[in-house]
Amino acid sequence: MYWNDELVNEIIRKAILEDIGMGDVTTDNLIEADHQSEAFVLAKEKGIIAGLNVARMVFKHFDQHIEFKPLFKDGDKVKAGDKVAKLRGSTKAILKGERVALNFLQRLSGIATKTHHCVTLVKDFPVRVTDTRKTTPTLRILEKYAVAIGGGYNHRMGLYDAVMIKDNHIIAAGGILKAVNALRSKIPHTVKIEVEAENMAEVKEAVEARADIIMLDNMDTKTMFDAVNYINGRAIVEASGGITEKNIREVAKTGVDVISIGALTTHVESLDISLEVL
Repeated sequence: MYWNDELVNEIIRKAILEDIGMGDVTTDNLIEADHQSEAFVLAKEKGIIAGLNVARMVFKHFDQHIEFKPLFKDGDKVKAGDKVAKLRGSTKAILKGERVALNFLQRLSGIATKTHHCVTLVKDFPVRVTDTRKTTPTLRILEKYAVAIGGGYNHRMGLYDAVMIKDNHIIAAGGILKAVNALRSKIPHTVKIEVEAENMAEVKEAVEARADIIMLDNMDTKTMFDAVNYINGRAIVEASGGITEKNIREVAKTGVDVISIGALTTHVESLDISLEVL
């Protein structure tokens, strides 16, 4: 699980700038600078909480002296009515940070909740559930963090940390074998090569090329099963494309090692979370 305080702080800074602009015209003209309050962050439905430290960082942006006390930790199950965190300090800081903090908490908790559900569905199979690069622009580090909190694993963070030869690369390079050989002659020996395969002919070519990982892209489960048997341990096998809560168990039954699901970060319902000032 990748985390970088500097990058997360920059994301938070931009989110606050987007929301507050030149200032909070309501709070700045209504609340005195020395006014103090207590508040609770409340879960309004059950799920997996994620992003408490991000919320803390948001409030600290407005006032370093504000007290933010988590009453749960990321990855915990919460239910409707649970007090997730307690705040004490500047009323202005609490009100100005409320929406941005909740936006992060709700989004990340929704991703963690969805991931946890998918992982639970295949917990009796020796398979990893991972995310993809289908993330909200600029929020990837946080969304992949939420996947990990939900019990999933992170696929590559970006184009820079792993080789993946996709369909358009294969066409441009003139075939899987040519693409793998060209890359293997240039990249460090420490970098694995993953190849996307859409049919059994491409699976066989990827095995011949000695790919480290073979992604079975949008295959039906019968073809996946045949591909896993053909590969027979000569490469890590990943299933991807069109995988949902409804078919994930059937995919796991084929014997693949990894199931990557873009919907973990693209088809997410945010968890309902609110903040109440006492």
